[in-house]
Amino acid sequence: MSATATIPNETYDYGVVYRFAIMTVVWGIVGMLYGVIIAAQLVWPELNVHEYLNFGRLRPLHTNTVIFAFGGCALFAASYYVVQRTCHVPLFMPKLAEFTFWGWQLVIVLATITLPLGITTSKEYAELEWPIDLLIAVVWVAYAVVFFGTIAKRRTSHIYVANWFFGAFILTVAILHIVNSAAVPVSLTKSYSAYAGVQDAMVQWWYGHNAVGFFLTAGFLGMMYYFIPKQAERPVYSYRLSVVHFWALIFTYMWAGPHHLHYTALPDWTQSLGMVFSLILLAPSWGGMINGIMTLSGAWHKLRDDPILKFMVTSLSFYGMSTFEGPMMAIKTVNSLSHYTDWTIGHVHSGALGWVAFISIGAIYYMIPRLVGKERMYSTRLMEIHFWMATLAIVLYIAAMWISGVMQGLMWRAVNADGTLTYSFIESVKASYPFWFIRFLGGALYLSGMFLMAYNVWMTVRKSRTVAAPIPQPVVAAA
Repeated sequence: MSATATIPNETYDYGVVYRFAIMTVVWGIVGMLYGVIIAAQLVWPELNVHEYLNFGRLRPLHTNTVIFAFGGCALFAASYYVVQRTCHVPLFMPKLAEFTFWGWQLVIVLATITLPLGITTSKEYAELEWPIDLLIAVVWVAYAVVFFGTIAKRRTSHIYVANWFFGAFILTVAILHIVNSAAVPVSLTKSYSAYAGVQDAMVQWWYGHNAVGFFLTAGFLGMMYYFIPKQAERPVYSYRLSVVHFWALIFTYMWAGPHHLHYTALPDWTQSLGMVFSLILLAPSWGGMINGIMTLSGAWHKLRDDPILKFMVTSLSFYGMSTFEGPMMAIKTVNSLSHYTDWTIGHVHSGALGWVAFISIGAIYYMIPRLVGKERMYSTRLMEIHFWMATLAIVLYIAAMWISGVMQGLMWRAVNADGTLTYSFIESVKASYPFWFIRFLGGALYLSGMFLMAYNVWMTVRKSRTVAAPIPQPVVAAA
């Protein structure tokens, strides 16, 4: 004998998702403002008005804010939203999820205080000193508990591929952070790395490149695999390809870090290994890009009127371009020209502004109305304007940096018949000046688009509160 019974009604936990989504926009504006300021300081050096506000102090503040504050909040928001929706359960330990929000904001505030004061480990993308590193580790472990706890109590038999990418990003970033941040404290504000010399460089760029590979790639691919099919209202083009993409990317990325250390004291075989794996990395990266773009098969017409899809599909184009450019720049002969030049800056920002920021902006535009029970954002027209402003801004930025970078590399290696340098370093600086001004204009235009987004978000959420979205209830057998 059996009858049917339903599980008591539950709702998704949207509160913490909403807070992270709002702070994504806030920190995006703050971090990009720092970027525009330091771009202006290169054009007008007199803007380095104070030792606490000069280029050397603000540059790490810019990178930490856009990566870990803007990008981090976007990842928290998206992963908490997606894991609930795909597992058909509310978040595991919601109070712990709230702790991750406030703990992460505290990390960002402490970074904003300490980095301009010069309290830094001087390790790129890992500049924060040991007490803040400990706080990051605690928050991250709590994040893992919430995320994997939610998956463990899922009511769906299948773990959707987006959650595989989010899970890999969470686990790998934890390992990267803990290993690379190992240090010997000598005071509350100073520590020395547990590693020395070449070993320290190797561990740092194992961390640094995989921060790109997992924090700035795997996590945002989790966004891509959920939000593009949802917005296009089409299934993922190839689920099998998404699984191959996952495992190939996860395995290959871990070995590519040494390409940051070409022509250094790192053993030559290690440099070559990093180069080879960087070239291999092109295949899974483009497999993922193709999978995302082909998801729009049969729905291309939606691009005409849907700015959210425009952001998301364009992000994949920049992802494909950046993941071609990166392996190419890892080739030793190309790297001998590009290293230390603005070309590297252009490459980084084509990925950061085009891939990471565009997919994040699209995801935020998707989530915000649903979190507050609205049918759509306040203004589709403003989203459309934002898209074109941001696209033009990226083109200005990266084209200027590509031209400037190649020019710098050629000027630095040019020699006269007698073996002396053809150009002095200051001549390369003078030649770069117009391109730095164009970079400043591109950054200012991109920042202006973020202000438009903030206005659009504010008009959407004002006088609203997060909704109690019901969870689909399975029918279960009851004796």
